[in-house]
Amino acid sequence: MPRTGRRPGPGGTRDKILAAARAQFGKLGYERATIRGIARAARVDPKLVLHYFGSKDGVFKAAMEFPFDPAEAIPQLLAPGVDGLGERLVRFFIDVWDSPAGARAHALVRSIVASDEAASLLRDFVRREVLARVAESLEVPDPQLRAGLAASQLVGVAILRYIVKVEPIVSATPDELAAWLGPTLQRYFTARDGDHRGLPGAGHARGTDRRRKRPARSA
Repeated sequence: MPRTGRRPGPGGTRDKILAAARAQFGKLGYERATIRGIARAARVDPKLVLHYFGSKDGVFKAAMEFPFDPAEAIPQLLAPGVDGLGERLVRFFIDVWDSPAGARAHALVRSIVASDEAASLLRDFVRREVLARVAESLEVPDPQLRAGLAASQLVGVAILRYIVKVEPIVSATPDELAAWLGPTLQRYFTARDGDHRGLPGAGHARGTDRRRKRPARSA
């Protein structure tokens, strides 16, 4: 006897996969989440995940529904050179969040206050997909540490501007915020190893031995 009832359409399957992906990435983080785990949570074949999104990176970006593609945006921000990069990054993020297309980003920022999974999802995206691309392109030591420090600044100002609504951060223009925060991000991305004024703990992140050599004894 043939089965009755409607089969889930492509849109329904895709939405199920995205919901499962958000839960998996939020709970496990990007590195530990797997295509098989996402498929298992969505109750679909892993091949379907790859069919819709191509790779783990693809489903991660789709799950975020962020209003820009880092692979396209970051090279444009880097094109003018290192000088002024910090201010360009801040201005770009604020412009995106302030735009009508930033509604999904607002929802993500709101959700991180009540959900550890949402916080992990947003943190992984900003650190891995955006700021790590910048740090790695500059070929400086400790790119992940630098990206994490920069992410703390951008996510922090997003919470204060859009969730807690602290003045005068709420009413500040993108240019004003860029002028204040830009130099901090600039130091995170360009400070060289050992410059503690620019990058706290840079050498210690890799366990660098900083013991001073004892002076040779005189005969």
